[in-house]
Amino acid sequence: MDSPGGIALTFVLVVLIIFVIIVLVRSVRIVPQARAGVVERLGKYQRTLNPGLTLLIPFVDRLLPLLDLREQVVSFPPQPVITEDNLVVSIDTVVYFQVTDPRAATYEIANYIQAVEQLTTTTLRNVVGGLNLEEALTSRDQINGQLRGVLDEATGRWGIRVSRVELKAIDPPHSIQDSMEKQMRAERDRRAAILTAEGTKQSQILTAEGQRQAAILKAEGDAKAAILRADGESQAIQKVFDAIHKGNPDQKLLAYQYLQTLPKLAEGSSNKLWIIPSEVGEALKGIGSALGGTNPDPRSGDLFGVQDGGKPEVRDSDQSGGHPGEAAARTQA
Repeated sequence: MDSPGGIALTFVLVVLIIFVIIVLVRSVRIVPQARAGVVERLGKYQRTLNPGLTLLIPFVDRLLPLLDLREQVVSFPPQPVITEDNLVVSIDTVVYFQVTDPRAATYEIANYIQAVEQLTTTTLRNVVGGLNLEEALTSRDQINGQLRGVLDEATGRWGIRVSRVELKAIDPPHSIQDSMEKQMRAERDRRAAILTAEGTKQSQILTAEGQRQAAILKAEGDAKAAILRADGESQAIQKVFDAIHKGNPDQKLLAYQYLQTLPKLAEGSSNKLWIIPSEVGEALKGIGSALGGTNPDPRSGDLFGVQDGGKPEVRDSDQSGGHPGEAAARTQA
């Protein structure tokens, strides 16, 4: 069994080992990257710790909570703000800031996040209070710039740099929202009506222009077609005329062709009367001479109802009961 002196020595050694471990733990500090620590020696600011391994004097130096040197984003709850036209709007803000001086952020302000929030609220009310609702809704960049300038100037002595201030939302009262929606709907309807009218106008103009161009082209086409048709008929008549003269037709052929044309005079269902010209006798006389027959005397007045006066008799096809072409056929027979 161990003696009392051995037990006491063992206890002392254990206490000494625990003390050494505690001293080592309190003496060695590791500061992570993008962090900073403030060291106080006997309650007074001693130095600022940079990232890396650092040794402290146990029970003399005290390391305060580490500060984050990265840019931070803080979203503040909606704040009621009264505009120049006495309308209460709710505005959400987002502030981007960064700790640049850990010592100032520790000793110059108790809670820099709360301080930034309250400063943002008061500055926002001052800026928006000088604007009406429409200007507040359409001048976000201007409001953001003014807020950033005021906050950056005020927080500079706190070791904080405000990089950006954004208005996340501006919510007017529900009654104002309804009125704005009606106004915007009416404006959209007006613009739609204007665009529709402009489209209809342009469509009618283009249609009229197309019809005018089509009429001009059609008239030009008809004129050219008439000219070409007339030229063709002229050339055809000239060729026929030249062919007839080259063939040197005699009186007999001309008389025969004359008689062949007579039945065409009575063609058509609307013809009620037909007239036999006085030249038919001369044509028959030429044909009779060609066939060697006896020439009828055209002066006798018996041929085709010609009377002594030498005038042809007009016969009604309906009274005779025959077709208008039958007389010509009987004449040829």
